[in-house]
Amino acid sequence: MPELPEVETVRRGLENHLNGQCIVNVELRRPDLRFSFPEAFASRLMGRLIERVDRRAKYLLIRLDNGTTWMCHLGMTGRWTLLGADSTQSDDEKHDWVVVHLENGGRAVFSDPRRFGFMDLFETVEQDQNKFLAKLGPEPTPDHLTPMDLAENLRGRRTPMKMALLDQRVVAGLGNIYVCEILFRAGVSPRRTAASVAGKSGVTKRAERITAATHDVIVEAIDAGGSTISDFVNVEGDLGYFSHSFHVYGREGDPCLSNGCDATIRRIVQSGRSTFYCPNCQR
Repeated sequence: MPELPEVETVRRGLENHLNGQCIVNVELRRPDLRFSFPEAFASRLMGRLIERVDRRAKYLLIRLDNGTTWMCHLGMTGRWTLLGADSTQSDDEKHDWVVVHLENGGRAVFSDPRRFGFMDLFETVEQDQNKFLAKLGPEPTPDHLTPMDLAENLRGRRTPMKMALLDQRVVAGLGNIYVCEILFRAGVSPRRTAASVAGKSGVTKRAERITAATHDVIVEAIDAGGSTISDFVNVEGDLGYFSHSFHVYGREGDPCLSNGCDATIRRIVQSGRSTFYCPNCQR
């Protein structure tokens, strides 16, 4: 599933092409994706001007000129492709479910083979009450997440750190790949309890290291265009290159890359998900 860096990469691509464009037509080629489309979805989008494209956690938020927000979640395999007015590329592929025709003659095509993605439309002023967004924690970026935020959201939780960081109420937008890399950089075991990282009050050194590692990993991953593991590409069809920087994810049995460490990377399963870590470097 695309995580925050991949969604941010898509957001930037959409922003470059959609800002200031008027929607002249919307084709819905099925009645639903993961959920049914909102009532009168296509007609409510037609004629609207796209003012900007924002993001909250893993959700794309397309702001329209009438004070509404068109939300899109990519799910497992959702993908936006942008086709210019002179493009000869077809938009009638098997899994092209939503085709948005723009005033400049271009098209924005949403495809989703597994149909785990979904779309919503709501009044922008009601964003904080939206059922998908209301309980999200802080963004994992330097201007939103502080060590105190992290410690307070972890305090009292007996779950392992790996699972705590995957909880979107603790930190928004993190997924399996980046949590493995964050915990490695912070030197914290994925098995360690969240409560032990948070401490009883104030901010612990571990909470500070995890926060700093989160900032670094997310910023670096966004700069690299995200990570391509199976089929992720941006709106221009380019791959993400952060996967070339993985220290632990997907490296089971490989030597640890830390200087002076002679351990090999291990894999365990936590709540049905693979966790990769170094038994020597992470405590």
